[in-house]
Amino acid sequence: MRYYLVAGEASGDLHGSNLIKGLKMEDPQAEFRCWGGDLMAAEGAHLVRHYKESAIMGFVEVLLNLKKLLGNLSECKRDIIEYDPDVLILIDYPGFNFRIAEFAKKKGIKVFYYIAPKVWAWKEKRVHKLQKFVDRLFIIFPFEIEYFKKWNIDAIYRGNPLLDSVDNFKYAGESREEFCQRCNISPDKPIVALLAGSRRGEIGYLLPRMARIIEKYPQCQFVLAGAPATETGIYKSILDKFGLKLVLKDEPLAKENEVKLLKGETYSILKHTKAAIISSGTASLEAALIGTPQVVCYGGNEISYRIAKYFVKLKYISLANLIMDAGLFKELIQHDCTPELIMQELNRLLDDNEYRQKMMDNYAEVRRILGGKGASAKVAKAMIEELQGMQKVQ
Repeated sequence: MRYYLVAGEASGDLHGSNLIKGLKMEDPQAEFRCWGGDLMAAEGAHLVRHYKESAIMGFVEVLLNLKKLLGNLSECKRDIIEYDPDVLILIDYPGFNFRIAEFAKKKGIKVFYYIAPKVWAWKEKRVHKLQKFVDRLFIIFPFEIEYFKKWNIDAIYRGNPLLDSVDNFKYAGESREEFCQRCNISPDKPIVALLAGSRRGEIGYLLPRMARIIEKYPQCQFVLAGAPATETGIYKSILDKFGLKLVLKDEPLAKENEVKLLKGETYSILKHTKAAIISSGTASLEAALIGTPQVVCYGGNEISYRIAKYFVKLKYISLANLIMDAGLFKELIQHDCTPELIMQELNRLLDDNEYRQKMMDNYAEVRRILGGKGASAKVAKAMIEELQGMQKVQ
C-alpha cells in the first residue's frame, strides 16, 4: 500500500520514523511519501518538505508567516492528489494537519490521525473536526481514551512510542565514561544539559536565559542538545553575545566559558547528565522516561503567551506532570522563566538528593501508566487492520 505521512516538527519526525518501521514489518511492499524530517527519510520515505522549513509556533508568528504557510498548504494538497495514497497519516501538528484532513476527506482519501491534537487542553471545538474529517484516531496517552469516548470517538490506544525510542536508541547501552570519551567531554565534572527546543523562536527565547547562568557553575560542564535540523550558526550567534564559545563534538570541552553542542545525541545527553534545563514539549517526557532530573522552561512572544493563557485551562504544561496530575518537577513559564529562578531550581536538582530521588520515584510511575514496549509496531498493525477492514466494507 501507499502511505502519505505529514509531520511538522522534530517529535513528529521521530514518531513517524518509528511508525514507518512498524508499517514496513507488516506491509513489506509499502511505499512512503512524507512531509517530515531526516528520521523519516532514513526509514525510506520520500521526503517532500522538511519540517524545519515550516515549524512555526505562536499566534503572532503564524500571522507574520501566513503567506508561507498558505503556500505550504497548497503544495501539500497538490502533492497528495498526485501521489494518490491508500491512506493519509497525519501526525500531531494540528494547525496545518486539520486543513489537510478536511481537504483529503473531501477528495475521498482515507485519513488516519496519529497522536491526537491536545483538544483536552485547549481549542476543544477541534474535536468536531476529528469527528468530521478523520476516519481513525490513534492516541498515545491512556487518559485520552475516556476523553474521546465522551465525544463518541472510539480512539485506538496501543501504548506510547516514546518508551521504545528511549529504551532502544543507538547508544542505550553506553556507559558514562564511553559517552564522555566519544563526545570529548570530561568524565570528572557533572554535566548540565540544555535543551532549548527545535524551533527558532523557542531557541531565541530560551537559550539566552540559559546562557546567563553558565558562569555561575564553574564546577559543571554544559552540553547543549542541538536539534539536528537547526543551523549551528543560530546557537553560536546567541552564545557569542554572552561571551560563551560553542564547542563542537570533535573538539575537547576544556574551559569554563565553553558550551558543547551535540546534535542527534539528545537521549545520550539526558541519560548521562546530572540535571537538565528543558523546553516544554516531548523532550520533557523523554527526560522523565530516561530518568533525568529536570526543570521545564517555556516562553515566547508576549501577545502569543497572553492569548494562550486565556484559552489553556490546565494546571501543567509538561506531559509527565499532566499524566500524573501533579508537579513532579518545576515549570517556569514566561515571566517566571528568568535566570534567577532557573538557577534556584538547578541548585535543588544538583544538590538536594531527597528532591532528586522523589522525582525519580515519580518517573517510575509515569512509565507504569504509559504501559509496555512495542507501541509503534502495535499501532502500525492496528492501522493496517483498520485499512483492511475499511476496504472490505467497500
